[in-house]
Amino acid sequence: MTFPGRFADQLVADQLHTVSLSFLVDNLDVRRGGVAANIAFGMGQLGTRPILVGAAGFDFDEYRAWLERHGVDTDSVRISDTLHTARFVCTTDSDHNQIGSFYTGAMSEARLIELKTVADRVGGLDLVSIGADDPEAMLRHTEECRSRGIPFAADFSQQIARMDGEEIRILLEGATYLFSNEYEKGLIETKTGWTDEEILAKVGHRVTTLGARGVRIERAGEETVEVACPDEDRKADPTGVGDAFRAGFLSGLAWGVSLERAAQVGCMLATLVIETVGTQEYQLRRGHFMERFTKAYGDDAATEVREHLG
Repeated sequence: MTFPGRFADQLVADQLHTVSLSFLVDNLDVRRGGVAANIAFGMGQLGTRPILVGAAGFDFDEYRAWLERHGVDTDSVRISDTLHTARFVCTTDSDHNQIGSFYTGAMSEARLIELKTVADRVGGLDLVSIGADDPEAMLRHTEECRSRGIPFAADFSQQIARMDGEEIRILLEGATYLFSNEYEKGLIETKTGWTDEEILAKVGHRVTTLGARGVRIERAGEETVEVACPDEDRKADPTGVGDAFRAGFLSGLAWGVSLERAAQVGCMLATLVIETVGTQEYQLRRGHFMERFTKAYGDDAATEVREHLG
């Protein structure tokens, strides 16, 4: 939903100091989304054929068809017999601030999924990205990755607000990649009681998105990699931008390019998303993508990426 004013102007406090926020919205758009599906969609657009793992409701058939048409393997999605697919309701104001609420639904059944079954079906897993999901499922899948020696990425996203320090410590220990934005980075350090240096010693790479300033990738004892965002044609909707970055970055890793190059692909895909209303409404036209990528990052970077993008 879109609110044409500013949330801050609508706050009202009564004599009991209870704060209320009420407003009328201009329109309602129902769009496809979900952290894992957004990332998988972006990777599918880049041709890497990702495997979507999670739990959905009995209403998933149309969404499954959409994702399959866009290069996503959905055969490892668990379907609930009784619950609807999880959904996020979001309202954005004129300053691009957002208020959201989340219905978990079938997501609670994700804890019943065993990654070994997925690995056996596809012949092994290169990297498991563990994003915002049922908290028990996140813990189970992290422990399974550690016990089976499967590289994994920790990406708490929206779940970090409800997690305590012990849960976060368990989920990030030994991660090959730790994703967060700057706000989440601060929460991770506050809740765990670990400094930035201590966290870097426990993960392979710390990937921090910086909004319009791009992304920073840190490794203990290594030089920091910083990548700026391409120029935007417009800023239409910030929803799903972080997911798009992850899709591009993970695709770059799958291609075997450098961290810098993978981050550049992620920033380019994120720019396409912020210029589009909706998380999966953008079109990735190869020629257009490479033209803008070349303008932002130069001919050498474009030559390397073009080889994989086709």
